[in-house]
Amino acid sequence: MLKTKPLQGLLLLLALLFVFSGCKEDDERPANHTVNKNGAFHAPGLNNPIGDCTSCHGSTLRGGGEAPSCYTCHGQKW
Repeated sequence: MLKTKPLQGLLLLLALLFVFSGCKEDDERPANHTVNKNGAFHAPGLNNPIGDCTSCHGSTLRGGGEAPSCYTCHGQKW
């Protein structure tokens, strides 16, 4: 029979790493992300994400290159 505690611990660790890897700290954000909205920094033009954010975050805002998915921090608001 498999021991579930080590497996549960590993799954919890992976889940925590996923949660905390999406939103960058202030010192890790791109230099142009200077607009503070509710504690999260965005680039100017954040009110038009499809027009202004897709070049880095991908055409669906699900991330691209080093830019994370906008859904990671914003959930299904998009």
